[in-house]
Amino acid sequence: MKMWQGRFSEASSELLEHFNASIFFDNALFEEDICGSLAHAKMLKNAGILSEFEHAEIERGLKAVREEMRAGKFEWKVEDEDIHMAVEKRISELVGKEIGGRLHTARSRNDQVALDFRLFCQNKTHQISTLVKSLVGVFCDIAKSNLQTLMPGYTHLQHAQPVSLAFWAMAYASMFMRDFDRLNASFERANFSPLGSAALAGTPHPIDRFFTAHELGFKAPVFNATDGVSDRDFALELLFNISVIFTHTSRLCEELILWSSSEFGFVTISDKFSTGSSIMPQKKNPDVAELIRGKTGRVHGNLFGLLTVLKGLPLAYNKDMQEDKEGVFDSVKAAVESLVILREMLREVKFNADAMETAVKKGHLSATDLADFLVRECGVAFREAHFITGRCVAFAESKGVDLSELSEAELKSVDSRIKSGACEVLRLRASMQARKSYGGTSEESVKAQIVLVEAFLKGE
Repeated sequence: MKMWQGRFSEASSELLEHFNASIFFDNALFEEDICGSLAHAKMLKNAGILSEFEHAEIERGLKAVREEMRAGKFEWKVEDEDIHMAVEKRISELVGKEIGGRLHTARSRNDQVALDFRLFCQNKTHQISTLVKSLVGVFCDIAKSNLQTLMPGYTHLQHAQPVSLAFWAMAYASMFMRDFDRLNASFERANFSPLGSAALAGTPHPIDRFFTAHELGFKAPVFNATDGVSDRDFALELLFNISVIFTHTSRLCEELILWSSSEFGFVTISDKFSTGSSIMPQKKNPDVAELIRGKTGRVHGNLFGLLTVLKGLPLAYNKDMQEDKEGVFDSVKAAVESLVILREMLREVKFNADAMETAVKKGHLSATDLADFLVRECGVAFREAHFITGRCVAFAESKGVDLSELSEAELKSVDSRIKSGACEVLRLRASMQARKSYGGTSEESVKAQIVLVEAFLKGE
């Protein structure tokens, strides 16, 4: 008989047993389940609901079950349905049904699973935020080593303006710093305990929800019991945050895939993080970057899956919520594995400065500087300056050279209003260094960005 089967006259169908059970995936929550039970038992003792002896026996049983599970010696059975029933049944075997059965006083599987899942998501939020922060550190190291490495900046995947590789690295540091902040904000928003909400309306027993909340590291209890068992925002936010992280890592990986191609040649990915072809001996494939880019679709799907499960549910707990975990487990696993391997791959990527600098000389990247020079030094309105610069670009194209390679005489032959000094601003490195505005690509500006990132890494 099931623990809940007292009012039933027939045994469960074997089909129901397997369809209803979650034990073969929610057993991943055993640490959180036992942690929550230890706190609950301690509170029951403090409230006089458990005697000192009963509490000591239950605590002994919980710790013994935890050791069995950690050692892989625990037998998972479909008839136990879920992690909560499995733990309670085993405790009753170890300390006796009379004492073991007292542990569930003043709680329900509804608040128990809400607690376990929330603890899991909180722990994983912290783990992922730590990995994101370490990734920011890698980009900071890349930036400090490449302040003078010139490369094309792109819009529409077309050459746009000269930037430094350090500036590029700071862009990704900025992205992942937002991801870190988003994870931390979600952690604080979810840092409230549902334990003690019971089925949906609280309990008549004299429990202390603030004690268990603080014992488990939460700020306070959830203030409404129905919301305590119904809420899965914490899981949605974790899935959303992971989805945004993967959007950022996918964009990065797309660039690394392009940059490692023969057409770009900007980076060489270490053999440690590349694979070969089964038929073409010369191939070296950026599979790590491609896999991370590919996993993004699955991660995004997990978010939309849970949104869809929750969108039509009435209050309070509904069995549909059993579908809340597997997608989260999958996304968390993908995030942890991907962030670790991406960090290690980036640490060993070699940037080809010569190829980058050669690429800067294609596409007339300093054209905007000539337009700005015409406005600043020659008194020409910007729209007219834009037109004149376009004619200079066309002239350079006709000669088969980059705009930065034209002489002063050639520039003046296009328009006599172009003054001396134009060639100086057209120099590609000068163009990069000229952008000293806050957040710009000049060395001075990028150093200021690095200072901000280093302060973030120190927790300042």
